[in-house]
Amino acid sequence: MKYNTICLGDCVTVMNEQIEPGAIDLIFADPPYNLSGKPLNLPDNNTGGPYYKMNESWDTFAQDDYAAFTLDWLVAARRVLKETGSLYVCCTMHNIAEVITAAKSEDFALKNILTWHKPNAMPSLTKRTFTHSTEYVCWFVAGSGWTFNYFEVKEINPATTKSGDKKQMRDFLGLIEIPIVQGKERIKNGNGRAFHPTQKPEKLVEIALVASSNPGDTVLDPFMGSGTTGVVAQRLGRRWIGIEKHQAYVEAALQRINGIAHYEAAVPIADMILQHVGD
Repeated sequence: MKYNTICLGDCVTVMNEQIEPGAIDLIFADPPYNLSGKPLNLPDNNTGGPYYKMNESWDTFAQDDYAAFTLDWLVAARRVLKETGSLYVCCTMHNIAEVITAAKSEDFALKNILTWHKPNAMPSLTKRTFTHSTEYVCWFVAGSGWTFNYFEVKEINPATTKSGDKKQMRDFLGLIEIPIVQGKERIKNGNGRAFHPTQKPEKLVEIALVASSNPGDTVLDPFMGSGTTGVVAQRLGRRWIGIEKHQAYVEAALQRINGIAHYEAAVPIADMILQHVGD
């Protein structure tokens, strides 16, 4: 089992065949939300700038297939997670039911649902619904004795009491203004658009890793995407393992973790897959 590397392949297969049972301290997972299948491109939108609805083949499932997919990867995650380990799963109102149902069937206990408020969320284009401005991160534990670094999490909370003391971190993350990733943190492709459609903010991942792991612990991301979990784990002194089934994302993530800010097809992927980025 190699650390600080990204494995190219299906996450269920890799977890079952390449990761030892009970080897992982924390899993941070950002699985497909199953929101694709209906494209919508509005380059001249005047309510919030150009809008391109995510429409990726890897995010398109029939409903029964999506429920089965969710259960399959959670079963594999349960196998590799320590009894004292934590599992964080990103989701929205569209897939939170499948995530919680499948996780509970595998005896994961739900401890919190973190609500991430996105202050720069896209306005409601149809004007027939409330604006969708939140996503969720479900925190599950596998057994007893889980890690929760109460004081460390309190320290990174920017909110304070009236007297100026640090406040407890709440499960509503609107206090920590975490916008949709923009600027230098966003990996972009040649036409200036986002290279990965669901890149998560580093601050969001940092909260989970600070709360539920310690330096030297092993963090697994079974849907590595643009590499945010690896970036944060590396910075916080955690060992990490990423799994990603798309070669272009593997290449971009590894270059990002190695300090390249934007995606450039400069290094052959065969030279980077399963490469150690540093212990």
